[in-house]
Amino acid sequence: MNSILAKDCEIHFNIKAYEVLKTHLAEKNYSKVVVIVDENTHQSCLPLFLSRVESDIVFDIIEIEAGEMSKTIDTCTSVWEALSDLGFDRKSLIINLGGGVVTDLGGFVACTFKRGINYINIPTSLLAMVDASVGGKTGVDLGVIKNQIGVIATGEMVIIDTEFLATLPQNHLRSGLAEMLKHGLIADRKYWDTLSDLSQLHIEDLEQLIYESVIIKNNIVNSDPNEDGVRKYLNFGHTLGHAIESYFLDYDAKEELLHGEAVAIGMILESYLSYKLLDLSKEDLATIKTNIQNLYGKISIDEDDYEHIIELLKFDKKNSHGVINFVLLEAIGKPKYDCQAENALIIEAFEYYKA
Repeated sequence: MNSILAKDCEIHFNIKAYEVLKTHLAEKNYSKVVVIVDENTHQSCLPLFLSRVESDIVFDIIEIEAGEMSKTIDTCTSVWEALSDLGFDRKSLIINLGGGVVTDLGGFVACTFKRGINYINIPTSLLAMVDASVGGKTGVDLGVIKNQIGVIATGEMVIIDTEFLATLPQNHLRSGLAEMLKHGLIADRKYWDTLSDLSQLHIEDLEQLIYESVIIKNNIVNSDPNEDGVRKYLNFGHTLGHAIESYFLDYDAKEELLHGEAVAIGMILESYLSYKLLDLSKEDLATIKTNIQNLYGKISIDEDDYEHIIELLKFDKKNSHGVINFVLLEAIGKPKYDCQAENALIIEAFEYYKA
């Protein structure tokens, strides 16, 4: 699999990637190297990584708690203090080995420690492989509000090793698939159609689909690195999806949703808005809803929840001058950014989701 040239870094795949990494480590001669893991990747992924690198370098290890609740400034402070205690300097390297929480937080720690040190992302979840690790977005949550603090800064490289996927439970694989479905909906109808019929896919097909998904995201990011325009397309399903994810995270009566599970709901809701406000056909709307709900089922969202979720929309990063902006679909593969919808129509979308 050929490497993909991203902005200021390259994305490498499988065994070839480790040869590139070993050459990079030798050439850079870093003063120290740390691997940031969470408690799950420490046990399930770190041994495989170390066996693949086969280096004489002594890797320091910093472990954080697994899960979205650890994606905070408090966790960053703990990691910054650990780096200081270990004697890290501006010529040191951070390797982020984990899912989106580890790559987002670890990248932010690297970008801010001593005003910036090098980092490398090695995503271990499907979600991180096709989304969080590509594009240079780093950051943490502010309370339960997603990704409010951060910077855009690319790492030295990204290594995607699909063997790590064997460590994932099924619900985490489905969570990552949501971002791949999104890539099809915003960029490539043929890709969407391929992913929509998973009964015809085999596990060996997944590697090529991941590769195509990374290309879709990378092409968009390269054309708009700072999200001034078309990079906003990547937020389809996320305006409502993030609000739903935050709401379910904050309310004890609700069971926490994985990111992809919330985005799956958001894609149905925002497809309904697309049908009402743009030119998305009724047939495509029905297909999107059916295919997504066949994969993810239907999450219980009560009428009493609507107002709380809509209130959280004001924190979305695409908003400007107090206006809530959505990415909607004129057709599958044809998105439009900076769209607005009245609250009454958003409530109508929730009713459609439940129907």
